[in-house]
Amino acid sequence: MSDFPVHGATAPGFERVRDVFERNFTGDIEVGASFAVVVAGETVVDLWGGYQDRECTRPWNADTLVNVYSTTKGVASAALATAVEDGALDYEAPVRDYWPEFRAGANGLTVGQFLSHQSGVCGLRDRVTVPDLYDWPRMTARIAAEAPHWEPGTAAGYHAILWGFLAGELALRTTGKSLGQLVRERIAGPLDADFHIGLPDSEHDRVAHLIGPNHARRQPDPATLLGVRMPPLFRYALQNPSIRPWGDACTAPWRRAEIAAANGHGNARGIARIYGALADGERVLERRTIAAMTVEEWGMADDLVLGRPMRRGRGINLNTDGQYGRNPGAFGHNGAGGSIGFADPERRLGIGYAMNQMQPGIEADTRGNRLVRTVFECL
Repeated sequence: MSDFPVHGATAPGFERVRDVFERNFTGDIEVGASFAVVVAGETVVDLWGGYQDRECTRPWNADTLVNVYSTTKGVASAALATAVEDGALDYEAPVRDYWPEFRAGANGLTVGQFLSHQSGVCGLRDRVTVPDLYDWPRMTARIAAEAPHWEPGTAAGYHAILWGFLAGELALRTTGKSLGQLVRERIAGPLDADFHIGLPDSEHDRVAHLIGPNHARRQPDPATLLGVRMPPLFRYALQNPSIRPWGDACTAPWRRAEIAAANGHGNARGIARIYGALADGERVLERRTIAAMTVEEWGMADDLVLGRPMRRGRGINLNTDGQYGRNPGAFGHNGAGGSIGFADPERRLGIGYAMNQMQPGIEADTRGNRLVRTVFECL
């Protein structure tokens, strides 16, 4: 038996995907992971393997869940789009129509701009702790009162954590439901997709432990990190607070919370089912709603937090630099450490990848990217 046993199946023609998945364990740093592909409504790849913990004592099972960080944003965007479809929310309307207390929306910032990281409130200036994130009324009041870091609507800067409160507050104010409820009722539930924002205690036992990049079996060449300097706003957006993979994101309060920017729990099968449905259209969202969600609100100009370009729709990321294949109309969202979820409507394709060993360094040749490239080679 391999030190990292792999389970699952691939349809004829996709055998090479399993080979790459296995090599991610034997030749790279994978500890536990799942990978799934849906084409035209049919699952053609459904793989899982390795272990749920750093010590490699708990096997990764078919139904193992893991925190997928910002891959959550794509699923949450689809859930919020149900409010648009129902007529409760308009992407073109000013945010102040729904959230008049939101200071950065005073001059007409639209919902579309707001969801595409243009509000200027990428992070708070005053100190935020991880427990602060569990107090929804207090956090949304602080966010509403914050002065923007730039003129809203004139630039984009990644709202790494606060996006979940922005989108979540819109959901509450327009539907009376949280984004976690909307995901359950309108997206994951109808598709029997194992994906959760706000995980019930009864499901915590099947969640894999996240493993920080500093604990990877192999560390990146220090030369690959030389010269990396993040823009000044990075510290507000991603380090206030700093969320520790083990110390914070593996705790019960984090799993219970509904922070739709960063704490979705799912597996590759659930993510691929959701994106496969979005690629097909008409299953959980009408095609016109998906088209509205994927309107480009921000193009190829540098993000003020990340320091590089990222095409953005209304909460969803649009294909940038071929990360989701050759189709510029592909859309999805990646998460810190390496998780991936995206749809390619041209190929009726949905892909999901979830793992517990977070990627160290800034290497372009990641485990997830290798799997995605191999899928396109097999199509």
